[in-house]
Amino acid sequence: MNLSDDQDHIEDHDHSKQEVIVDDKRRKALLITSGIMGAVTVAGFAVPFLSAWKPSEKAKALGASVKFDLSKLQPGAMAIVEWRRTPIFVVHQTQEAIDNLPKLNSKVTDQANDVLPSSNNKFTVLKGVCTHLSCAPKYHPEIEPKAWDQDWLGGFFCPCHGSKFDLAGRVYKGVPAPINLEIPPHTFSGNTLIIGESA
Repeated sequence: MNLSDDQDHIEDHDHSKQEVIVDDKRRKALLITSGIMGAVTVAGFAVPFLSAWKPSEKAKALGASVKFDLSKLQPGAMAIVEWRRTPIFVVHQTQEAIDNLPKLNSKVTDQANDVLPSSNNKFTVLKGVCTHLSCAPKYHPEIEPKAWDQDWLGGFFCPCHGSKFDLAGRVYKGVPAPINLEIPPHTFSGNTLIIGESA
């Protein structure tokens, strides 16, 4: 081996050493760039996924309580208030209607002594959805013979399949609805009914 061969060998060695250094720098740059791109991609997918777990303002509003001014409701009248996309029947009972409720004990499945399900016995608050197939029962407060009951003392009649409920929401015996009209959580504050909160 002559001197020029040694010099070529040294130059080749130096050149390959420089390539290794350049390759290491390039490798580190690629790793850092790939890591950053990966983190950005994961964050891009994670943000919408995690934000989907947080309820929207619309969802919060749907679950919020609803207030109703009871002073607007005359005795014998009913108002329908929407809560969580469900109609809520608010009935201002007359004294005659309250007095008639115990007379229906033999006709209804739930013969509770305290028939008015609300803490304020002048008002009945019920979900306006039939417990049979979720139809909308109609309010018939009149005390008079009806096609569905000759001894009608007021209440709710579901025209879909003939279920009957008294003015306290108790289901009559022998009708398709298996249980009473449901009672939403509610409380009273003076003349204000708050639906969606329990006392």
